[in-house]
Amino acid sequence: MKLNWFDTPYYKLLYKNRNEKEARLFIDNILKKINIGPNSKILDLACGTGRHSIYLSNKGFDVVGIDKSKKNIKTAKENENRKLIFFQQEMTKDINMQFNVIFNFFTSFGYVNHKYNYDTIENISKSLKKGGLFIIDFLNQKIVRKNIVEYEEKNIENINFNIHRYIEKNYIFKEISFEHNETKYNFKEKVMLLDLKDFENYFNKNNLKIIDIYGNYNLSSFDINKSPRLILFSKKNPA
Repeated sequence: MKLNWFDTPYYKLLYKNRNEKEARLFIDNILKKINIGPNSKILDLACGTGRHSIYLSNKGFDVVGIDKSKKNIKTAKENENRKLIFFQQEMTKDINMQFNVIFNFFTSFGYVNHKYNYDTIENISKSLKKGGLFIIDFLNQKIVRKNIVEYEEKNIENINFNIHRYIEKNYIFKEISFEHNETKYNFKEKVMLLDLKDFENYFNKNNLKIIDIYGNYNLSSFDINKSPRLILFSKKNPA
């Protein structure tokens, strides 16, 4: 049976050093920018194991987290309470709930094709209350193209991860190979190199309007030539 890279313990091991403090500061910075009440309903789209959903719930919001990985959701469900629920499904599938805010953090978008992206944004718009906010954190494709590290090796807990990155047909690919317990593994990630015009196209066709654009987790202004991130705040049916 073919292993799903995102479900393996190796995926979590490779990315275990993602900065939790930075992630929480990012959420705090967002919350300072938007005006939502303490009991607002939030969707964490592509929530992983739920670390950001849990943080938002602890701040008093009613939070729903969804992710396509059954293993991630099984882990996340261990933290469920009356203000925090998780379930497994694709981002394009009808959620059958209405939210004040929908978050999509840390480049959890653009893994398939434009049709899938459009269907996802259509579903997001349908799931937002009038005046609701959709906030997405994506990579700045121009900086990725400029600064791509083609080959990298990381030793984590005595496992040597060999990473090869390359760009092909407007996707950035990452091939990860390593050996553990005498078994060789090879996995591949890919993300579309989307730009602001792509998102504007998705949003304009789905009743969403971009209201702010930022370039990093401190929410500094976006500079296409310098900013590491493309962070978009959009609103449904803006006044």
